[in-house]
Amino acid sequence: MDQQTLIYIVVGASFALYIGIAIWSKAGSTGEFYAAGRGVHPVTNGMATAADWMSAASFISMAGLIAFVGYDNSSFLMGWTGGYVLLAMLLAPYLRKFGKFTVPEFIGDRFYSQTARMVAVLCLIVMSVTYVIGQMTGVGVTFARFLEVPSEVGLFIGTGIVFIYAVLGGMKGITYTQVAQYCVLITAYTIPAVFISMELTGMAVPPLGLFSDHTGTAIPLLVTLDQVITDLGFNSYTGHHTNTLNMVLFTLSLMIGTAGLPHVIIRFFTVPRVADARWSAGWALVFIALLYLTAPAVGAMARLNLMDTVQTGPVGSPDGNLLYADRPDWMSTWEVTGLLKYEDKNNDGRIQFYNDANEEFQNEASQFEVPWAGNELTVNRDILVLANPEIAQLPAWVVAVVAAGGLAAALSTAAGLLLAISSAISHDVIKGAINPRISERGELWAARISMAGAIALAAYLGLNPPGFAAQTVALAFGIAAASIFPALMMGIFMKRINDKGAIAGMLTGLLFTVIYIFIYKGWFFLPGTNWLPDTADNWVFGISPLSIGSVGAALNFAVAIMVSNATEAPPKEIQDLVDSVRVPRGASAATEH
Repeated sequence: MDQQTLIYIVVGASFALYIGIAIWSKAGSTGEFYAAGRGVHPVTNGMATAADWMSAASFISMAGLIAFVGYDNSSFLMGWTGGYVLLAMLLAPYLRKFGKFTVPEFIGDRFYSQTARMVAVLCLIVMSVTYVIGQMTGVGVTFARFLEVPSEVGLFIGTGIVFIYAVLGGMKGITYTQVAQYCVLITAYTIPAVFISMELTGMAVPPLGLFSDHTGTAIPLLVTLDQVITDLGFNSYTGHHTNTLNMVLFTLSLMIGTAGLPHVIIRFFTVPRVADARWSAGWALVFIALLYLTAPAVGAMARLNLMDTVQTGPVGSPDGNLLYADRPDWMSTWEVTGLLKYEDKNNDGRIQFYNDANEEFQNEASQFEVPWAGNELTVNRDILVLANPEIAQLPAWVVAVVAAGGLAAALSTAAGLLLAISSAISHDVIKGAINPRISERGELWAARISMAGAIALAAYLGLNPPGFAAQTVALAFGIAAASIFPALMMGIFMKRINDKGAIAGMLTGLLFTVIYIFIYKGWFFLPGTNWLPDTADNWVFGISPLSIGSVGAALNFAVAIMVSNATEAPPKEIQDLVDSVRVPRGASAATEH
């Protein structure tokens, strides 16, 4: 059986599974649509949460960014994993105890203000739409390669699949679909990692293989990788080369942004009891760790295999670079997608993959025996994990499984985000503000129509992403960090914060962060509208748009505290409600649906 037929069979079978689960678990009430009837087992919810959280950014893009940047991009790992610990320990159990369906509903009740609830809806939509762009980018990249169609066509196909199971099943359908998607994505991620680790180091456990000796050189794998890429003018893989302040703020932004993600928080509303929310968080960490411990090894090994493929001999040697005519099949296939490009600048027919920006290397290159005209190969970082099995020449069935895994990762998170958006519109805006007496059937239809609209918007914006999948997602984390996380933390742990302070804080954090991002990134659907080039020389104090969320969060806290202290204290019943959410006894004071 040929490679493409095998991919069609495996991917098609996974899609049939997802749609079948959605039909089996169709939501029949708003409680099932928003919170799966609050009957999900903690282990099941932990697995679904892991799939919801480990998006295309984690599966497709993160290892690719680590592969091309190295140590500095380990901040993605530290920020996302550390943030989940914050979410599990500081927010999830208390929000489940409060007993609402959505994050804006909690903010509206805690700060006794419909305005606060609507501001939270605004923050949620801005953050979730930004986040879902990254997922749709991943969907387009994966479909483009494995169905051999343009990335735009792939994006629309993925949109159709999400539409079927998300609109039909709501949270109930999405939960059980995400369990299946987790099993697919973790299998797809670990199998090629084990194969490649065995091939390069003889070690079957990839995280251990990362620190083992390379079988070809008999020296540590990371030392080998450093030698290969520094010879070509790239920065060392294990060195630190970026602004330390920016790296710290970026990691912090990812951490508190993770803890403020509404689509992950609502997963903890699906379990029967508060204790189950804690157990769900623990199980989710176990399931997440399986991928996150493997990702650094995948990144390093993929980079080494890529360099070995292109660089077949000593740097500067006439025979040192791969002939374009002899390029492997995987390169030809990815060229069709437009995500891998070759330009023969010196007309020698060879692929020269060097770092143009390194002046020292340019001086050395002038002495090459072959004419040097600069780097000729452009590799989109989002393709590296998907291309990894082909680069390593693994069996065809492994390539097919990776295709299914990449799609599972992107689709699982996209569905969770779209549910958060539709729930905010139908439950918080339509029922909470426009028509409080809407029937349950009417609200369920409103939720499904909102979901359909959100999917259409996400597909449109996904056509013009502002960066690689993980970078786009990082912008969303910054928005969540600056707007939603402080409001949740102060709502749970600070009784003195009132409605005016919460509203002022959220608006300050949101506007500051979005404006800063706009200055360097522009509007997502109007490329080229940024005011300043997105370079370190233009950033304020060297803080990138990806890191600014932590500064926005600090402003949110500061403004909320100052405004609250300058105005009247919250009513006593609200302060008692805060106590009832935090303290084990007195839980009955917290409102329940």
